Amino acid sequence: MKYSKKQYRIGHVAKELNVKRFVLRFWEREFNLTSPRSDGGQRCYEQHDIERFKLIKKLLYDEGFTIPGAKKVLEEQKEHKPQQEASTFIPAHEKKENLPNALSTQIEDLQKKLIKLRELLS
Repeated sequence: MKYSKKQYRIGHVAKELNVKRFVLRFWEREFNLTSPRSDGGQRCYEQHDIERFKLIKKLLYDEGFTIPGAKKVLEEQKEHKPQQEASTFIPAHEKKENLPNALSTQIEDLQKKLIKLRELLS
């Protein structure tokens, strides 16, 4: 089978995110994520999948969200995001000054919503 996009196996993704493979499989189940399988049945991830896992890890590990809370944040993002790949997620280390005004405004709105969600969950 010939692939048009770069694909990664679960071991590579786990190593990049510094988590165990079972964590990725658990997140797939909990967040209802699907990944294509190779002819041999192995999971094949693309860059947008890795970015989605990075966001989940950030929400759970860095921001302190519970799984239900992280699900709500991801669902809210899906509702407010135009039809784009998940790889458009901007890492926190990038400066807001470098972003276009519309994207900067969206980030500020999301930050406000995250604060409200934290208040609701605590």
